[in-house]
Amino acid sequence: MKKLFMAAASGTVLGLAVTTQVAGPLVAQESNPSIYEQLDLFGDIFERIRAGYVEDVDEKQLIEAAINGMLTSLDPHSSYLSADDAADMRVQTRGEFGGLGLEVTQEEGWVKVVSPIDGTPAAAAGMEAGDFITAVDGESLLGLTLDEALEYLRGPVGSEVIITVVREGSIEPLEVSIIRDTIKLTAVRTRTEGKAVVLRITTFNNQTFPNLEEGLAKEIEAAGGLDDVDGIVIDLRNNPGGLLNQAIFVSDAFLEAGEIVSTRGREPQDGDRFNATPGDLAEGKPIVVLINGGSASASEIVAGALQDHRRAIVVGTKSFGKGSVQTVVPLQGEGAMRLTTARYYTPSGRSIQSLGISPDIIVEQPRREPVEDGAEEEDAPTFRSEADLRGALGNDSLSEDEIRQIEEDRAKAEAAAQLREDDYQLAYAIDILKGLNALDLQDAE
Repeated sequence: MKKLFMAAASGTVLGLAVTTQVAGPLVAQESNPSIYEQLDLFGDIFERIRAGYVEDVDEKQLIEAAINGMLTSLDPHSSYLSADDAADMRVQTRGEFGGLGLEVTQEEGWVKVVSPIDGTPAAAAGMEAGDFITAVDGESLLGLTLDEALEYLRGPVGSEVIITVVREGSIEPLEVSIIRDTIKLTAVRTRTEGKAVVLRITTFNNQTFPNLEEGLAKEIEAAGGLDDVDGIVIDLRNNPGGLLNQAIFVSDAFLEAGEIVSTRGREPQDGDRFNATPGDLAEGKPIVVLINGGSASASEIVAGALQDHRRAIVVGTKSFGKGSVQTVVPLQGEGAMRLTTARYYTPSGRSIQSLGISPDIIVEQPRREPVEDGAEEEDAPTFRSEADLRGALGNDSLSEDEIRQIEEDRAKAEAAAQLREDDYQLAYAIDILKGLNALDLQDAE
């Protein structure tokens, strides 16, 4: 697949496009004198705020707020990015940074370790899920936001950091020394449920397609080859989007030919069209795509492309409906402007802006009924079987291998039943793959 250099297609994770900064002359080209009057009005208001507001104001922040207000008045996805915000965006887009390798959250003001990431310095140093990080290099993290705390944990590759850890069962806080390394965020998590390979795509950054390609290959190899796989579930639920080129790569991975997506700007010449190249990583195996109301932008590109080409069955609930493309323009002072520059269209020519992708099969995720305080969940009633009866006849018509196979099949069925309790939509998708695979086997006979 050829490498594509694209503008971003998400409201949350975006990449820098190479653009030429233009300022000043745009105003000079405008013949309407009212534009100059409006700019004079802006300057007058700015000076009055500086001179008369009840408190001192930060002039830089005031101007940035005015710029951001101008952009956000256009649509919900255009905005101004300060130097810090632009730097954070570049980290998210790359999907890698200098750090320790910890998934963290915040609990009661402290940074809590959700999990150390395998193969990272944090895992090698013995960090454990449930650890509380109270200080970094002697600086307390109490009272900081999670983003502020992460700034202390991240740093140049090869630099040493000493973190103070409070761990359950340890009387005294622990001092852990860790050398920062390059940490790659996992954009795609892969696993096998029954005979279905599940690709959970959480975002579309520069790691997405490499993660997917590598993870899918490992799962297929572990299953014994594609012949032992019913199909693939691409789980895009609650995926807010990301880089347009990564959405194209992921779609192309399962399409042999045809259009993937087209973009259309204000001027006809600003449009573009992207087509699939030969090669299907799944070699024609059935695919089910899972979406919900949190699936947006790049997620909708993938779902729409595979749906229009009848390459996948889309299951779940209607997607978010973000059908616009944002270009990120670098500005002076290391800031950036995120500007909506185009709409995108699925292969059939439909714009899903504000409409979303409609699933082929609508499947709601059942809400779990809350258990009242003091109440216990009722266990399902248990039934006795023939084998439980005293003096029941044995079954000597089956060999040990046949009995073992029956028990393995029963265990798989019980695991599938448990999955329906844990994630009904995913279980439904896997059932579809089983049915499609069974039909293929019948046709082969």
